[in-house]
Amino acid sequence: MTSSANAALSHWSLDREIVLSRVIDAPRELVFEAWSDPKHLPQWFGPAGFRIESKEIDVRVGGVWRFDMIGPDGTVYPNRMRFLRIDKPRLIEVDHGADKDEDPGMFRVTVTFDAHGDKTVLTLRQLHPTAAQRETVIGFGAVEFGYQTLDKLAAHVTTLKG
Repeated sequence: MTSSANAALSHWSLDREIVLSRVIDAPRELVFEAWSDPKHLPQWFGPAGFRIESKEIDVRVGGVWRFDMIGPDGTVYPNRMRFLRIDKPRLIEVDHGADKDEDPGMFRVTVTFDAHGDKTVLTLRQLHPTAAQRETVIGFGAVEFGYQTLDKLAAHVTTLKG
């Protein structure tokens, strides 16, 4: 695993994991592009009804995406992702948390893109620093919000296909 400021993220543990998967009706190169191109990523990222305002976006290993996720009620959620691994068009790995240094709630996200004919099987794995944090984020809707985000990705990719 890639090193992280949070030592708990250096080894995978199933009791701290959330896994989401979605089949997207588009070639994996296109789905990967939507995840890795700064002009596309902010257009679809986030749950239904949320919008993104990027402050900084540098999609490369070591690069950072700092953005505000703005809820339907106007609540602003400052976010930061640091890109740890990018293996085009197979994998993207990031540390994701609040837009602050040394965020104890930061979690690891590994996204894989598997070709299945003209479709892509996207699997998103989150590793939280503690089992308690995993339970907390599930409780506030992380799984539902994650699937809403993947729905928005699929819709965005459909527009890219033309």
